[in-house]
Amino acid sequence: MNRRVVVTGVGAVTPFGVGVDTFWDALIEGKSGLSMNTLFDLEGYSVLIGGQIPNFDPTDHIERKAVKRLDRYAQFAMIAMEEAFKKTALDMSKVDLYRAAVIFGSGIGGMNELESQALRLLTKGPSKVSAFTIPKLMVNAASGNISIAYGARGESIAVSTACASATNAMGAALEYIRRDKADVVFTGGAEAALSPLALAAFAAMKALSQRNDDPQHASRPFDRDRDGFVLSEGAGAVIFEELEHAKRRGADIQAEVIGFASTSDAEHITQPCEDGRGAAEAMQKAIADAGISPADVQYINAHGTSTPLGDVAETLAIKKVFGEHAYKLVVSSTKSSVGHSLGASGGIELIATMLGMQQRVVPPTINLENPDKQCDLDYCPNTARDMNYDISINNSFGFGGHNACMVLKTFKG
Repeated sequence: MNRRVVVTGVGAVTPFGVGVDTFWDALIEGKSGLSMNTLFDLEGYSVLIGGQIPNFDPTDHIERKAVKRLDRYAQFAMIAMEEAFKKTALDMSKVDLYRAAVIFGSGIGGMNELESQALRLLTKGPSKVSAFTIPKLMVNAASGNISIAYGARGESIAVSTACASATNAMGAALEYIRRDKADVVFTGGAEAALSPLALAAFAAMKALSQRNDDPQHASRPFDRDRDGFVLSEGAGAVIFEELEHAKRRGADIQAEVIGFASTSDAEHITQPCEDGRGAAEAMQKAIADAGISPADVQYINAHGTSTPLGDVAETLAIKKVFGEHAYKLVVSSTKSSVGHSLGASGGIELIATMLGMQQRVVPPTINLENPDKQCDLDYCPNTARDMNYDISINNSFGFGGHNACMVLKTFKG
């Protein structure tokens, strides 16, 4: 029988700032964390907006010497994980360190370091390239540094499946504990791709909203007038623990993770299956893995990126899985408030989903002003809603045709 897995710590860095409480309070109030991008010179860019971390100074949270050895994405990862670790109250001296693993996601990794050192190479020559370049830009920099920081000597793995990275990482973490390969897993995802090259590249793909005159209303999932996602940055860190291990030390158990599945569309490198069949299969398999029926699901934190194709495909997928029950459950997209942080989004959204169940409130889909006829479910428009619910799904879909779905349940012993 699979061992049960619970959440005992969470941490977040979002466009609302550092900290889970800051994120959650703003989310429930229906605020937007999106703004004009001030991270670099935007002359010549068609997209001028984004979800940047406000007033971010890494030295407020990390020693100055360590900051120099971490790309911005890894800084976010370390800060979020430190919050999660403090919340979980783990005493690593009492943990079998070879049964403490790190499985952390990022879609792109150290993009800022890659860009800055490439520019240095071209303008100043090879002798001026930093010796820290590779350790900072590699996708496993976050997982490696987390492992070092907490002495976790079990497997340390990086997962990179585009926008599904964090959820795929958490899915792997779930399986590690279930299969008795670990008792504790540091997991989640981080991203800092709001960089010159990444912004230009996503804009060239026509993937981004160009509502430059109104950034706070630019991310509008399921709305008729949506025109693309808003590129964001941040991290969502989560600590998974085997139930009995958590109970023995008197941990504050925040939720139970009961199901996971992932699939591939195997169709197009950037576009989802138009009928949502890959996403639907992931949800169906996750529900089966959880040992529940579709009718037991009460809330879905949608991938909901605010793209014309993606939102329709996800709506169709939900209808395929849930039938008439699709019109009874509540769906919302927290990306309406914080934009799309790519490989970090699944971790951030799992935290929102978990807190919603704990506090009996559904976070809203803000900016849903003109409903799309093809998106006709209950998306909890604009205002948070009080609701008692105990079983939720968190969806993450990514370029490459990656679909990942996780099922959470209120912990009741």
